[in-house]
Amino acid sequence: MADPLLQADYSRCAALCCVVLPFDKSVAFGFSKAADEPCRHLAADLRCTIHDRLAQGFAGCIAFDCHGAGQRVTQQVFGGVTWRDNRALMSRMEAAFRAMRKLHEAGLLLEEAGKLPLSPEQAAEGRRLVGALDLGRDRDEAELAGLEPAQILLKVRSFLAGLRDLRGLSRR
Repeated sequence: MADPLLQADYSRCAALCCVVLPFDKSVAFGFSKAADEPCRHLAADLRCTIHDRLAQGFAGCIAFDCHGAGQRVTQQVFGGVTWRDNRALMSRMEAAFRAMRKLHEAGLLLEEAGKLPLSPEQAAEGRRLVGALDLGRDRDEAELAGLEPAQILLKVRSFLAGLRDLRGLSRR
């Protein structure tokens, strides 16, 4: 079962992905957008004005998942205050969002790795790394700012790289 912390809740985030992330006009996106520029389809209430029609030119939005990083940054790190409430927060929220995404993605990758036919030692190391990520712990801006290249993320990458020979052998 997926960790609920790694599931996006769009009702509790500040549409950070719709602002922070750039995209180029392509099959997945109907127009180009620069980083740190709000999408033209983002309403004042931080909702997507074309959400019910995303499949028509914005499949990239459907495919993207912040794995819960957006709401954690908005609610936990910034106490529910958004960049719309205070434009000066945008760069700080962006930095926190990027760092939190790295943590959440590492957690998701470890969760998926746990589905592979791991040796007892590999399974134990995976559990240790999940514990070291400590995804349930509240983090502040300062901790998130010092995250890259955090030792734990380097250890997760190294662990996952060691599982390359197990690709395609999942026990699902």
